[in-house]
Amino acid sequence: MLMPTKILVPTDFSGYSDKALQQALDIAVEYKAKVYVLHVVHEKIQKALTDDYSDITITPRVLQKYERSLVKEAKSKLKKQIGKFPQSKEVEVAPEVANGIPAEEILRVQEENGIDLIVIASLGRTGIAKYLVGSVARNVLKGAKCPVLLTK
Repeated sequence: MLMPTKILVPTDFSGYSDKALQQALDIAVEYKAKVYVLHVVHEKIQKALTDDYSDITITPRVLQKYERSLVKEAKSKLKKQIGKFPQSKEVEVAPEVANGIPAEEILRVQEENGIDLIVIASLGRTGIAKYLVGSVARNVLKGAKCPVLLTK
């Protein structure tokens, strides 16, 4: 029987992610597990910024400042999202923000922290068709080395 001690919940701050976080916290309270809540700032945002404005020069300093503001905003949103759930006061919760490709970063965090359960929304806020599993969830399912609980 699965008795998780470390649970990872990737979030894009959508209602779907709220449901995944709710389930993860319920499980964590039951098993006294630690919950890692991860948001990934997609590297495509950074690439789009430099590609869209290729006719003007964006210095590395300006890009770093923009990246820092994205991370700061994401940390604020994580704190707010976690605060919605009373169960978050009953277990240890570790918020984290990473830069990169979401599925790759989720799998990296899983490996580095010895995560034994990933709770992830089957859909995100990308507007994917109602009955299809999102590409991030699908790639996490394929690459995870622990059980994955898909929520909807």
